[in-house]
Amino acid sequence: MKKSYLAPLAVLAGLGACMAPAVACDVEVGMVMELTGPAGVYGQAGAKAVEMAFKDINEAGGVLGCTLTADTRDSQSQGNVAVDQATQLVNIKHVPVVIGGIISSVSLPILTSVTAPAKVVQVSPASSSPTLTQLGKEGKTGGYFFRTITSDALQGTAAAQYAIDQGLKKLAIIHVNNDFGVNMMREFSATFKALGGEITSVTPYNEKQANYSSEATAALSGEPEALYLVSYPVDGATIARAWISNGGPQKFLLNDGMNSSDFIKAVGAQYLNEAYGTSSGTDETASTKYFYDNFADFSGGIAPDAPAADRSYDAGAIVGLAIAKAGEAKADKIRDAIFDVTGTEGTPIYAGPEEFKKALDLIKKGEKIRYEGVIGPVGFDQYGDITGPFRLWKIADGTIETTGMMQADEVAEIKAKANQ
Repeated sequence: MKKSYLAPLAVLAGLGACMAPAVACDVEVGMVMELTGPAGVYGQAGAKAVEMAFKDINEAGGVLGCTLTADTRDSQSQGNVAVDQATQLVNIKHVPVVIGGIISSVSLPILTSVTAPAKVVQVSPASSSPTLTQLGKEGKTGGYFFRTITSDALQGTAAAQYAIDQGLKKLAIIHVNNDFGVNMMREFSATFKALGGEITSVTPYNEKQANYSSEATAALSGEPEALYLVSYPVDGATIARAWISNGGPQKFLLNDGMNSSDFIKAVGAQYLNEAYGTSSGTDETASTKYFYDNFADFSGGIAPDAPAADRSYDAGAIVGLAIAKAGEAKADKIRDAIFDVTGTEGTPIYAGPEEFKKALDLIKKGEKIRYEGVIGPVGFDQYGDITGPFRLWKIADGTIETTGMMQADEVAEIKAKANQ
């Protein structure tokens, strides 16, 4: 039976870094992912990507003389289930880090009910709600929360500008009725109106309904030219089909979650040739190439551009490197070490076992590293947020094509002008 390594490393550190452990041991990290439910396609890709990062670190030598492992739990895309699973990981397993969730309606209750009160590090790969930033500003996270995705406060602005640029100036909005959907709708609406756009209706919906015909009918009032759909692949496909069946224009603006081959197949590619979307983007690095060359084989066929996959690998890599830098598996040390292995100073480190071995060797020598991830160079502010570009895309003949990038400073400028 393997030991769970969660205690300070004072004894091993004194014996020297070159000493191999006498018995097998694990440094265990908790992972709460949406493996099933409306966001299941995200969580499955995300969990595999974190596992791949841990495998790569273990091939490089592991951390603290032990194997880096994940205790993975399914949130079922439900906040109450996520809290229960995270509570078990923190209070019973005593993990120092929880990676997850993917969607904001899962990450928020984990943060407020479990990780922040327990002072345990939480890293979300894909939760983009501005509420997470606000909690940091209010001092309610203790600095223990990080995320490898940009806030919807900026994505909504980028989407509004992209819509105007594509000639989509009279939109209906259907959005999931949770923190993520409400915030995305608000941020988008404010900028879209400031840019001269017209919103004919705003219709919230509750998840996992069998039919969304009434929501589609309501959204058609006011004769919109297109639909801005803020959703997840499963429900989003059902809503899009209802919109089309009720005579809605086959023109769509989509959030990052709709960047999914499953969504396209479920709706029908022939109906989506005037569908446009935005996603938190990437600045290509050597890590990007490594991940795209290897993830499908590791994951059993999940595409490397699957929603949340790239940034989940980065979340796992950052956590693993931070544990090594911290010198012991304690949450406060790991929290501080996350800043030490990211940012702008130190030797650049990329994804993969060879690069991670170089990183671990440098850490043992007391030298500084900076991880440049699959999504690009990663750095966090005091609230655990990153800034980065946004990818602009469209669907053409069933394929998602990148049409351009919108840099973070450009988005911030648009937002500032819209707020004047």
